[in-house]
Amino acid sequence: MATLSTVIEQALQESIQVKTAILNDRKLMLLIEEIVDLMVQTFREGHRVYFCGNGGSAADAQHLAAELSGRFYIDRRPLPAEALHCNTSFLTAVANDYNYEEVYARLLQAMAQPGDLLWALSTSGNSRNIIRAIEMAQQIPIQVIGFTGQKGGAMLHMCDYLINVPSNNTPRIQEAHMLIGHTICQLTEQALFGSHDA
Repeated sequence: MATLSTVIEQALQESIQVKTAILNDRKLMLLIEEIVDLMVQTFREGHRVYFCGNGGSAADAQHLAAELSGRFYIDRRPLPAEALHCNTSFLTAVANDYNYEEVYARLLQAMAQPGDLLWALSTSGNSRNIIRAIEMAQQIPIQVIGFTGQKGGAMLHMCDYLINVPSNNTPRIQEAHMLIGHTICQLTEQALFGSHDA
């Protein structure tokens, strides 16, 4: 049986390996830059960014939306960003009256306008309610930024921009999602409001 220190070291090494693979993937780094440009353009044109995910990815979605609608480094005006799962009355009503697959699609249908963005997080890329949200985004239409794991699942060919983290390990994928997400939030804020004092 592995000792506690061995398990800790293994988790840290796995996380470092995933992030090193991202750092060495020039195509992925350029894609992150493209997403920053898209985010900046979206906010400059007065549009909104919506986030969705399940479980830990829902927590990540809410966290990243708050970095934009609150602040990241800079004291500045709030940016219109929202995680779609935060209205529990809506979420539970739609899950009860329709089904759970519709919870994000229905809210997008009510709120999203052309020019907005959907940021969809699913480590497997196969979450049915996320897929339905992407399908609704395509109907509106709004562009989709997808965050998945290595295989990408059903989201692989559905998103306008896809960050598929080079791992099949859910915790390691989510850690990388937050690192990349934080970086995008930082660079978006910096482009819109200027750099912060380190």
